[in-house]
Amino acid sequence: MIKKLAKIKYLPNNFQIIEPGDYVICAVSGKSISLENLNYWNVDLQEPYYSYVEASKKKEEIDKI
Repeated sequence: MIKKLAKIKYLPNNFQIIEPGDYVICAVSGKSISLENLNYWNVDLQEPYYSYVEASKKKEEIDKI
């Protein structure tokens, strides 16, 4: 099976699949995240995160600005 990058719209408590696929790419680490394991994202920035670690790093970056 060929893995395809999905295009997602991130909503406050869910996400909407704009273009079907199997995974997205973490905005911080660049790791692939299967849609089944996608739990962390930023609605305002429309970015997915691999885990709470990457989400926390991004929040720290934003808070410095």
